[in-house]
Amino acid sequence: MKKTTKTYNPYNGNHLETYMLDSKSRLDEKLDLADQTFKTWKNFKIEDRLILLKNLADQVFENKAELSLLMTSEMGKPITESTAEIEKCILLIDFYIKNAEQFLQDDIIETEAHESFISYDPLGCVLAIMPWNYPFWQVFRFAVPTLTAGNVALLKHASNVTGCAIAIEKLFINAGFPKGCFQTLVTDHNAIEELMENDIVKAVSLTGSEKAGRKIAELAGKNLKPSLLELGGNNACIVLKDADLNRHMDTMVKARMQNSGQSCIAAKRFIVVEDIYDEFISKFKTKVEALQYGNPTEENTTMSCLAREDLAETLEEQVQSSIDLGAKVLLGHTREGAYYQPTILTHVTKDMAVFIEETFGPVAAVIKVKSEDEAYKTASTSKFGLGTMVFTADYEAASKRISEIEDGAFFINDMVKSDPRLPFGGTKISGYGRELSKEGMLAFVNKKTVYINN
Repeated sequence: MKKTTKTYNPYNGNHLETYMLDSKSRLDEKLDLADQTFKTWKNFKIEDRLILLKNLADQVFENKAELSLLMTSEMGKPITESTAEIEKCILLIDFYIKNAEQFLQDDIIETEAHESFISYDPLGCVLAIMPWNYPFWQVFRFAVPTLTAGNVALLKHASNVTGCAIAIEKLFINAGFPKGCFQTLVTDHNAIEELMENDIVKAVSLTGSEKAGRKIAELAGKNLKPSLLELGGNNACIVLKDADLNRHMDTMVKARMQNSGQSCIAAKRFIVVEDIYDEFISKFKTKVEALQYGNPTEENTTMSCLAREDLAETLEEQVQSSIDLGAKVLLGHTREGAYYQPTILTHVTKDMAVFIEETFGPVAAVIKVKSEDEAYKTASTSKFGLGTMVFTADYEAASKRISEIEDGAFFINDMVKSDPRLPFGGTKISGYGRELSKEGMLAFVNKKTVYINN
């Protein structure tokens, strides 16, 4: 009997689609096609690749409404956020249309040689293992620079967004990319080890959990293949005594509650100096209470369910274990199916799950500290390293603290977010390597030294 995978709407539990998993022979066919396509795709002129990128942007724009609804149906994202995600993918494509040729041109290096330079050659077939929380953006920020650099891609997407994965492949095909440039693998995680061992696969990119990252890093090391890991986060939001709460409170709430809190770079630990603590708590609570829960397909919905019921159960357990250690519930901590009420916890200490672990949902852990120094020290007390945000009127003083934060990002008076123009990635157990910007385009290339004497 052939194996299948099913997708469900997390908001109402309705079955969406049933998909046949690729057989072993079908996976082999896709690998072979990728290998054959790479031999011709790597020789495409950059201007020809950019024409296809423009076509891709047009395809995404023309299908924006349909793609947004598909995303909302499969993982429960409010429709306004789904639409924004699709629009961000178009901005990403446009960025690389404008900059790819410059990023990939040879770097001339003056030496004793007649001519010496660094050339950037594609590696070949790159395997991408992607998560469900941003089912289009996560894939596009990998695929667009990787393919434009001359590689081909295989996508193993999260099973609960299989429809999105198939739709993405169709976008590339309809844009005119050669068949085999971008292929979706409809398979389970059991096939990944064999894929990693195949000589056709030259590198791997994973966005996912720490557990998945450790496994992929192990397989990549075992097979001596480059890897890029973007893993979990436990970002701190430092609120100093001179922070302008009226100006920045909407940003702080969005930093935690966007995508129903299901973001690796969300503000998960709010570290608030005691001078401003009571004012922060009052205003933060008011804003969170105003979030509109409802059907994610409705335009006025700002908070919806989580992508699966088991995710809500895990979040509930993390919160309850923290309550057992002394945390106080200021708001929330009720669950119904996949819905978990936006929750604010106070009296949070460093031994609690909501401080130590990544909480993937709408839970804000608030920690009161006595001073600015204690705030920065507390923020750095984490095994994660994706990003830190600081809210203060004295941005120049905050700038002097940049080197104290080991994370991959440091944002002052704004939420940590990804931007095509800036490199994105983490440190410590949040992973390694960088996506986006020039670094993302050069993530899977051979930086080749060329030395010519006459």
